[in-house]
Amino acid sequence: MSRTTNLSYRCGTIFLLAATIAYAAPPPDPSAEPAKEEVSTQPPEARPPAPKQEVQKIEVTTQRSNATEERRESAAAKIVVGREDIEKFGDSNLSDVLRRLPGVTLSSGGVISMRGMGAGFTQILIDGERVAPGFSIEQLSPDQVERIEILRASTAETGARAIAGTINIILRKPRRIKQDDLKASLQTTRGRLSGEASLSRNDSFSPTGTYNMTLSARHNDNKGDSLTRATTVNTRTGNVDLDQLTSSNYDTNIRNISLSSQVQWKLGEGEQFVIQPFLSQFQFKSGVQDTLTQLAGAHPPPFAIRDGHFGINVSNVRFTSTLTKRIDEDTRFELRGGAGRVTRRRDSNDKQFDADRVRVLTQSVAAESSDVAWNLSGKITRNLFDKHKLVGGAEIESVKRVDRTVTLLNDVPQLTDFSSELDISTRRIALYAQDEWDPAENWSAYAGLRWEEIDTRSNATVTGDSGAVRNRSRVLTPLAHGVWRFNAPKKDQIRLSLTQSYNSPSLFTLVPRPTLDTLYPVPGLNVVSNPDFAGNPALKPERANGIDLAFEHYLSSSGVISVSLFSRRIKDLIRQTTQLESVPWATTQRFVNRPRNLGTAVSNGIEFDAKFQLTELIASAIPLDLRLNLSLFNSKVDAVPGPDNRINNQPKATGNLGADYRFRDRPFTAGGNIAFTPAYSIQNTDTQRVGKSSARVIDFYGLWAISQATKLRLTLSNLAPRDNTNTVLNSQNGQQEDTINNDRSAVSVGLKLEMRL
Repeated sequence: MSRTTNLSYRCGTIFLLAATIAYAAPPPDPSAEPAKEEVSTQPPEARPPAPKQEVQKIEVTTQRSNATEERRESAAAKIVVGREDIEKFGDSNLSDVLRRLPGVTLSSGGVISMRGMGAGFTQILIDGERVAPGFSIEQLSPDQVERIEILRASTAETGARAIAGTINIILRKPRRIKQDDLKASLQTTRGRLSGEASLSRNDSFSPTGTYNMTLSARHNDNKGDSLTRATTVNTRTGNVDLDQLTSSNYDTNIRNISLSSQVQWKLGEGEQFVIQPFLSQFQFKSGVQDTLTQLAGAHPPPFAIRDGHFGINVSNVRFTSTLTKRIDEDTRFELRGGAGRVTRRRDSNDKQFDADRVRVLTQSVAAESSDVAWNLSGKITRNLFDKHKLVGGAEIESVKRVDRTVTLLNDVPQLTDFSSELDISTRRIALYAQDEWDPAENWSAYAGLRWEEIDTRSNATVTGDSGAVRNRSRVLTPLAHGVWRFNAPKKDQIRLSLTQSYNSPSLFTLVPRPTLDTLYPVPGLNVVSNPDFAGNPALKPERANGIDLAFEHYLSSSGVISVSLFSRRIKDLIRQTTQLESVPWATTQRFVNRPRNLGTAVSNGIEFDAKFQLTELIASAIPLDLRLNLSLFNSKVDAVPGPDNRINNQPKATGNLGADYRFRDRPFTAGGNIAFTPAYSIQNTDTQRVGKSSARVIDFYGLWAISQATKLRLTLSNLAPRDNTNTVLNSQNGQQEDTINNDRSAVSVGLKLEMRL
């Protein structure tokens, strides 16, 4: 870690400590800040022992009803998750919040997906905009988020690059109330201590100006171990050609500090100007020691002991501004612009030793990349005849990435035939129009059309090669949604959506510059389970036709029960495949993993979700809030033989069951959640089959409202932990290689103090 990075974390810690001391004062005089204003910003959880206040009850109901009403009135199926649910389990990162939401899954690599459809099929937005390349939601603290919207079908305005759906993360907005919040937490896992602290301020600086600011710092320290066994069998003779057992112990360290703010000027009725800066510094370090024992094999193993170190440092600076103006009573326009820069520094060092601790190989990789992006968008909204809401807009975005990579093998540069500097630029242009209208009292309809072009270019990847890579795609996507309400305006309803959506290849999947395997370096051979990686400039975007059908039942208060069906037919499905190739970076053939278009695939599913108070069903029941969601998935990839020829990483099912209990006349709230995914196997290609063990995660929280301004939250995560087991079976060239990896998980215990200063 550099001195500069260390200094930034120390400064952040000192700032939070100083702020705590500076603001540690008695709560403000109630006469200065009315109780109603104060309560409106508090999650409706446990209350301290105090006289009951009707204002609190009204605020709770209104807060929940707003989310329910927004869901009911949305043109496309939408689930809205508010502050109460976001902060309920005291999570230090958004990934843990998202994994409990209906239909959302989180892979072992931290990839967020909807409907189990893997990376790329789910669109991630922040305040309605696509995240910049290189940005990770790990750089955001849950304290910076106001709400999360899950859209199961595309709209022209939010974008069509969402085959599975869209997750829109809405950051907190300023309000005309002075408020300072301090939160600090400690968490322990496997005896390692982690911590997080955040300071939020909300205030006004003029009769028309408001602002908020959230500073968050997080440190996560963890360790773990895993066991991997790889066996290679000759399918002709049945003999075991190779049997290796690898024991791994690893340490990981994450440090993140981020600052988000929003400044808002009210220019008039329905008019405003907003600027929104965001800064973050994210650092990840990992160290691993492998011990390899060869149980069978004609040739000696590549190493007996391996020490590996990996680090990544990400700096993110982003600035956006939005102007909203009214042309007349029924027409307004919005202009939005933004610019930012994401810088990443990656380094890895791999040292391999024989049984006598004599070094046999050293491989190091040093890489630095920078993404400079800007975007500009504008839209006009017009209400027509009190029934139509017309929206038309245009977007342009530019991203330029410069990547420099140096690979050394025993201090000798590798890939000398390839340029060490890679320049990639992407330009995206989009035009869209949509109309929402009410043909009748109990009908709502939506029609939209979006055109989008993405042009990606890079310099020549091979030294002396004049042919640069270029990939251009144009997609026209019509979209339609309809809602029929049984009993207008507040009762049950049926939704139907017909959509076209797509997924464009990412930058590095298009560039053929290879990334070499570290265990089996060039110029020698590698094995199918340890391939090199390279892109494919001929990739075409994945396109999908979709249909969604949903029934929503709204209860008397704010509860909702929903059942939905979906189907997606995907053309030009992209999948990573491993093949033996003659490559320019080695004198022998090497196994190379590349993305390829495989043809068509179909994904279907049924999703159930419910959230309600038990008293909505049974008037005399205990004050218990229930949450339940269950999703069943099925898919088929036509180019891959069955059985289990499904979309990559898609489980057969996933579900959550949660409950919250508020103690009557006591300042305590307790709750829990059980998440479960059954074991499944997938035939990735005609030569590779993968399997994953069942996953079950049990979380619990307890909340003590010490006073109106102070809360203490206890969290227990991953109770009764299960090991994660992954299997990979490769069959090629008369050999069958079976790899089984077992990774242990552990319980985490956390304590979080929340104070309004």
